[in-house]
Amino acid sequence: MFELRLLAPEERIESLGDALDALDALSISVEDADAQTDAEQALFGEPGMPPPKEGWQRSRVIALFATEELARDAGSVLALQDFFEGCTLLGIAELQDQDWVRLTQSQFAPVEITPEFWIVPSWHEAPAQATQVIRLDPGLAFGTGTHPTTRMCLRWIATRGALAGQRVLDYGCGSGILAIGAVKYGAGEIDAVDIDEAAVSSTRLNAEANGVTLNAGLPEAAQGQYGTVLANILATPLKVLAPLLCERVASGGSLVLAGILERQADELKEAYAPYVALEVSDSEDGWILMTARR
Repeated sequence: MFELRLLAPEERIESLGDALDALDALSISVEDADAQTDAEQALFGEPGMPPPKEGWQRSRVIALFATEELARDAGSVLALQDFFEGCTLLGIAELQDQDWVRLTQSQFAPVEITPEFWIVPSWHEAPAQATQVIRLDPGLAFGTGTHPTTRMCLRWIATRGALAGQRVLDYGCGSGILAIGAVKYGAGEIDAVDIDEAAVSSTRLNAEANGVTLNAGLPEAAQGQYGTVLANILATPLKVLAPLLCERVASGGSLVLAGILERQADELKEAYAPYVALEVSDSEDGWILMTARR
């Protein structure tokens, strides 16, 4: 396999992508050419919504081809096109064969939630100080403990949840990591729901791997009220779901929301104001955790 590497301004990304696809590129990726520098730009988008931009002001485009000849031919063809103005061919490099399983595993180490609570992939030993452990491998569904939003939710469960015997709802459960964490910290009946059937299946498998019992299903499986409602999604769906989620919180219960950027706090407070008074309970790397009591 050979990588064709290009440098392109934002306005050329779509044309380059279409052309590379027509030239039978096996894959195409776009990266910020200024990543890890002072000029790095953060692009935040949400599922189901158009991307905020096609790329960065200076984007690195990497196209994978089966042979060096195909990669060189593609570079030659692109250089002749009008839309290539402002673009630069950075070069062609062979992609070395690797043990991709071992490489992937090396990128996922145990994740500390608190000094006693850890998320540990199956190929790692749990740290000696861990008294609570969730065994979880990367999969199709969101939630491995590596993202700040997941860590903040789990930290809340571990330190401020007081879940003993409670009925808990994990809305938008992904991998089921929050629901499993709730069980680990004493929750009673757990309903974990998601619109994605793959996430529901992932939750069931992860629950079984951790020896916990919970109810996983599509959103209609959530019935009645709960002592704690957890929703780690994103700001836009959280705003739409405000009436539904608040209706599920029992009197005196807790609502815990994540997937929210710091700059979105006021939007969420406004959306939930008719039902509860949200406040920021935690923050990490530009993300916040918002909670309320009903």
